[in-house]
Amino acid sequence: MPQFLSPALFPYVFPAFAAVLGLVLGSFYSVCVSRGIAGTSIVRPASHCPHCGHPLAWWELLPLVSYLLLRGRCAACRERISALYPLIELASAAWAALAAAAFGPSWWFVAYLALGGLYIVASGIDFQIYLLPNFLTYPAAALGIAIGATRPDIGPMQAVIGAVAGFGVFWLLAAGFRLAKGVDGLGGGDVKLMLSIGGACGVLGLPYAVLVGSLAALLASPFYVLGKGRGRSMPIPFGPFLCFGAMAYILYGPALLRLLTRL
Repeated sequence: MPQFLSPALFPYVFPAFAAVLGLVLGSFYSVCVSRGIAGTSIVRPASHCPHCGHPLAWWELLPLVSYLLLRGRCAACRERISALYPLIELASAAWAALAAAAFGPSWWFVAYLALGGLYIVASGIDFQIYLLPNFLTYPAAALGIAIGATRPDIGPMQAVIGAVAGFGVFWLLAAGFRLAKGVDGLGGGDVKLMLSIGGACGVLGLPYAVLVGSLAALLASPFYVLGKGRGRSMPIPFGPFLCFGAMAYILYGPALLRLLTRL
């Protein structure tokens, strides 16, 4: 057996391979984000600069590497490329590597890789236009419930109850805020997203996933407002932080339970 495939090194080799796969998938996710916002096909036309229409050569499509080589600017018009593209690629690589370390080369790795991909694309869109599209939340709901239902520690009942509870509680919160304030405090996409999170984490893990997401939103909100250069009253997308909470619980559920119960 080649040295790099030895059993002692495999726990490191597989996550490294997954990280590279995550970078490639992240490049595709960034296309899904930009074209999901524009409402155009993810297949045609070929990848191009959104400013000047310059068709991208193969060396301009290398995940993360191309952004660094081009110093964040289009090779043709020199307009700045959004930093969201490499951030999505890095997020995808990190998720793939962590999922590989947690679940190994298994069906769970494939399933969670797909679910995380939906969460990453949805988060990228929500960060920019405050919208979680149905074409992402509905497949994520089906996949999240299916994963939870097949996990021995969750099972069908906990997955379905978690999905219903997550959707129901957030629907009540959204309706109550709208009734009290006359404006939307939670978007409909956040409510639908809870179907997936409740299903994937189960009814027992749901509160902890939401708590982690809420804490992350609280910590990140000042930096988000500062980055946008707007006042305190600006809305902050909650969907990406809910996705983060769910992904953290999926990877480190037992450890999070121990940590949070000590607080």
